[in-house]
Amino acid sequence: MFRKQSFWKGSALLLASAMIAKLLGACFKIPLTNVLGGTGMGYFSTAYGLLLPVYALSVTGLSAAVAQTVSRAAALEHWAEVRRIRDTARLACGVLGLFLSLCMFLLAEPFAALVAAQPYALFSLLAIAPAALFGCLTAVERGYWEGLQNMTPTAVSQALEAVAKLGLGLALCQWVLAHPEIVCRRVPADVPLSALAAAGAVLGVTLSTAMGWLYFLLRGLRSGNRLPRGNAPAAPMGQIFRRLLYVMIPVALGSLVTNLTSLLDLVTMMRCLGRAQMLHSGELLRRFGTAASAPDFPAFVYGSFTGMAITVFNLVPSVTNMLGKSALPCAAALWAKQDREGVAAHIRSVTGAAAAMALPAAGGLWVLAEPVMHILYAGRPEEAAIAAEAFRTLLPGMVCLCLTFPLCSILQGVGKAAVPVVCMLAGVGVKLLGNLVLIPRPAFCITGAGIATSLCYLVLLGLILWQLRRCLEKPLHLMRTLLPIVLAAGYCTAAAWFCREQTAALGMLPSAAAAAAGGCLVYLAVLYLLVLRRRKQTGSIPLNKRKQTAESAPER
Repeated sequence: MFRKQSFWKGSALLLASAMIAKLLGACFKIPLTNVLGGTGMGYFSTAYGLLLPVYALSVTGLSAAVAQTVSRAAALEHWAEVRRIRDTARLACGVLGLFLSLCMFLLAEPFAALVAAQPYALFSLLAIAPAALFGCLTAVERGYWEGLQNMTPTAVSQALEAVAKLGLGLALCQWVLAHPEIVCRRVPADVPLSALAAAGAVLGVTLSTAMGWLYFLLRGLRSGNRLPRGNAPAAPMGQIFRRLLYVMIPVALGSLVTNLTSLLDLVTMMRCLGRAQMLHSGELLRRFGTAASAPDFPAFVYGSFTGMAITVFNLVPSVTNMLGKSALPCAAALWAKQDREGVAAHIRSVTGAAAAMALPAAGGLWVLAEPVMHILYAGRPEEAAIAAEAFRTLLPGMVCLCLTFPLCSILQGVGKAAVPVVCMLAGVGVKLLGNLVLIPRPAFCITGAGIATSLCYLVLLGLILWQLRRCLEKPLHLMRTLLPIVLAAGYCTAAAWFCREQTAALGMLPSAAAAAAGGCLVYLAVLYLLVLRRRKQTGSIPLNKRKQTAESAPER
């Protein structure tokens, strides 16, 4: 018999797994960037730029659709239907994943030459193609267990994928660099070795997705099916397939639109940078030095932005995104029981948890933008300086994105999966306009891409909150939840800046460590005092004491 996990326990498991995965991901990306440089990371990021929209179109939507349909069937104890949902999704995902992998493989060459304007990225695009198939297969299993409110399999598979990506990706990249006479034997002579080394790293990513699916395969063989029997008949497979599509299509489109920001950077940044290089070469030389005169300057800046600034930018949102995985089945179960007040309270809990991580992280990273980039990418000082310049402009967008992910999951859980799509289209429109207007201007250049990204997610967050308010037909009362966190994050930022200034003479690393420690301690202390004071003012009583008081109260 399976056991359900509470929202907080499931979130804790997923958050721990995401932190491990992101830590290992940083251990993968940072040495890889130091080895490949800005140009090599441009080839690597091109493959990721294609994979992310494909993943959004298939994996994200499929996992959310399975989780929502399984959660509703399990809440009504229709166990036969839960099994039928899993079988139907497995069949559909196998066909979809194979189709997407074949499309990526066949369209790799025209995409590299015409869309990305990087012909040498072809090898990385070919290496990433099978990841779509394994991603779809894994998404069904994760969605199934998430729908049953058991986040352990998802957490374990994510950590396993991160370990495999770290080991295999770096090993294959280093092997290519160490054996050029073998890998260059069957490729044209003008292909740079960095393009082949990037393809080796991408192949390690593909193999890690295969490891994630293999974990679920072995788990199924070991544990079998532990669901109760149930008496309610299951719906026909065709009806279940239509239900999955009803949820999957808007969720997939919404996730696709969200990931279009990376695709927009891929399509527009290098072209806009090339235009700026042609029209404003003198100003770019004064700003970026001799790198601005090199033919590969657009790829150099794009690789620095996506391989460094965006890598650090995504660390916190990828952790808070795990709150959405736990929030979706809980919201679906509450909505199935028509508990609107419970959904509103759930929104406040999820938003507060996401803000408690996002706001102090953004404040600390704003103070430590330059040290973080130069410490992480010590082997690439020129790229690190460019990335640090753009990173600060990304931080407002990082906070908005951290709050948006879980709120979109709640909208999907209450059956409004199509609503985030329209909101995200508006945000992507702002991103596209910002890129086209700001990046060609030498006064902005790479910072223009960061400003456009922040504006995109700010618009998206505002629209999502407005739609949640309309859906529930009652105020969300978020200010009372967020105000102590905002104040504590402000003190955190001030303390980090003060500690950095006072310890600047000790060196970059000790100064950054002192600023991080000081900011963290002040944040926790101020947040504790503010929350404790609010509890005293409201006279709140812990839940267990409320139950005891209610039981001991005399009857009237």
